[in-house]
Amino acid sequence: MLKKRFRQGSVTRRLVGLVVCLGLIGGIAMGAKSGKAGEQNAQVFSKKVTKTVGCRYLLYLPADYEKDAKKKWPLIMFLHGAGERGDNLEVVKKHGPPKLIAQGKPFDFIVVSPQCPNDVWWPEQLDVLISLLDEIEAKYHVDTDRVYLTGLSIGGFGTWSLAEKYPQRFAAIAPICGGGERYMAYRLKTIPVWAFHGAKDKVVPVEKSKEMVEAVNAAGGDAKLTVYPEAEHDSWTQTYDNPQLYEWFLSHRISDKKK
Repeated sequence: MLKKRFRQGSVTRRLVGLVVCLGLIGGIAMGAKSGKAGEQNAQVFSKKVTKTVGCRYLLYLPADYEKDAKKKWPLIMFLHGAGERGDNLEVVKKHGPPKLIAQGKPFDFIVVSPQCPNDVWWPEQLDVLISLLDEIEAKYHVDTDRVYLTGLSIGGFGTWSLAEKYPQRFAAIAPICGGGERYMAYRLKTIPVWAFHGAKDKVVPVEKSKEMVEAVNAAGGDAKLTVYPEAEHDSWTQTYDNPQLYEWFLSHRISDKKK
C-alpha cells in the first residue's frame, strides 16, 4: 500500500513537474514574442487613450439668429495672438472680429473666438479647437458648408496648422502674419487661402507667409498673399476692417471642392 501510494505520489509529482515545465516553456515562448535581446523583432502596439479637452471662448450669434429656426448661418473661427492668452476672455476682444463686435459692428456670421491658455501655442491645441468646432456645429444652426478659419500671429500659425490637419472642415482660411509647415502644404490644395502680412514685420518675417503660399500653389492649390508695404507686425487691423475679406469668405463653400 505504501509503495502504491509512493508510486501515485511520484506520478503526481511528475505530472505537476511536467505542467510547471510546460508552463515555463510556454512563458518563454510567449516572452520571445516581445523581443529577444540582441535582435530586432516585429511588434504591434495598441492602447485606448481617453482625453478630456476644453477651453474658454466667446460666441457671437447674428442679431437675426432666432428669427428663423431653419436658417443655417456661416461660421468664422477666430484665433487670437500671443498677448490674448490666459483666462480672461475680455482680452480676446482686443483684436479681430471680437473687437469689431464689441464696438457694435454686426456680423452675418456665427463667430467663435476660443482662448488659448498661458504658455501654450495654438498648434498644440488642435484637438481642443476641432472639438470646439464639433460642439458648436452640433448645438447651433451652422451651415457646415460655409465654415471659415482665420487668426493672427500665433493664431495665424494655428490657422495654418488646424487647416493642414483638418482640411475637409473649412471652406476657406485667412492666416495673418503667421506661418506653417511647408511639407504639409499639399493638404491645403483644396482650400482657398488668402494670407496677409506686413512687409516690415520683425516678429514674424513676411517670408513665413510667402513660403506657405508658394508651397500651397506648388501643390496645385489656390493661395494668394497680400503684403502691406508699411505694416509691421500689426497687419490684422486693416485686414479685419476690410469688408472684402468677409465677401471673399462667403464666395467659397466646402462643397465647391467636390465640383
